[in-house]
Amino acid sequence: MAQPAAVLSDVPAGADLRDAVRDWRQWLESERRSADHTTDSYGRDVRVFIRFLAEHLGGPAGLADLANLTPADFRGYLARRRREGLSNASLARAMSAVRSLFRFLERTGRVHNPAIGAVRTPKRPRGVPKPLSVAQARESVRDVTRLQEESWLGKRDAAVLTLLYGCGLRISEALSLDRRDKPAGDTLVIVGKGGKERMVPVLRVVRDAIDDYVDACPFELDGDDPLFVGKRGRRLDPGIVQRQVRGLRGLLGLPETATPHALRHSFATHLLSGGGDLRTIQELLGHASLSTTQRYTEVDARRLLEVYDQAHPSARRRAGRREA
Repeated sequence: MAQPAAVLSDVPAGADLRDAVRDWRQWLESERRSADHTTDSYGRDVRVFIRFLAEHLGGPAGLADLANLTPADFRGYLARRRREGLSNASLARAMSAVRSLFRFLERTGRVHNPAIGAVRTPKRPRGVPKPLSVAQARESVRDVTRLQEESWLGKRDAAVLTLLYGCGLRISEALSLDRRDKPAGDTLVIVGKGGKERMVPVLRVVRDAIDDYVDACPFELDGDDPLFVGKRGRRLDPGIVQRQVRGLRGLLGLPETATPHALRHSFATHLLSGGGDLRTIQELLGHASLSTTQRYTEVDARRLLEVYDQAHPSARRRAGRREA
């Protein structure tokens, strides 16, 4: 990750603005506990925004310039990004980064500018989660061991995927666990986004997979050490897990949407299909809003319609008439 002080190294900006952006990034990392990729992408978007201001204002921007921006200035920035080919989703993220910076500046008493509140953010396209089927999820957890030559690494990968699917964790949550967090009972406390804690039930199959990996791991690690480690004994990088799931696509013929996060989607969708209620699933996933969890009802409804079209006699007759 780039160091905070280097964010504006090649962008025309006043010293006070450089210091403010450095402090904002540190705030994202330490207080907001934003993921590294979120902090980096926000930093890049703010960089582009401040470079735009230098061109737009005819010189390096400082905090006083930010305080005097009008809604038209912000719309000009969005129009520029639109001409550069950004989608609605990318525009929304870019504006979210700028809003985050302005909220921080307001909070720290450096800049007050209500004009940003008058700018409408492009709507993000509402995506529907793309889970794996029950069979695909089980095969992924079982067969990921075949992608490693060393037995303990295969057991590690199986334990990670079992944890993602069996407990519905984000990959960052699973890989942030330390040895002391290794589940010994029926529940596990997870620290999610924003440092919020939640308790998730742990199935016996999850505990067994993790115990199997820990027993095979060649490193002697203490409670403060990471639970999941790489070949050199350091905390496992998410990119390794993502690479292994890409390998499963070829091995098992899985779709391109098969990712570590798809196992979390699978956990929620399969719970809903089995009769789980939305409020409980919301708590298990750590969603702040029920509307986020409600996306899984769309997945379940689509699955039911597919089953109906394939199995119901009336549906088959309609399909036959369409083909004729």
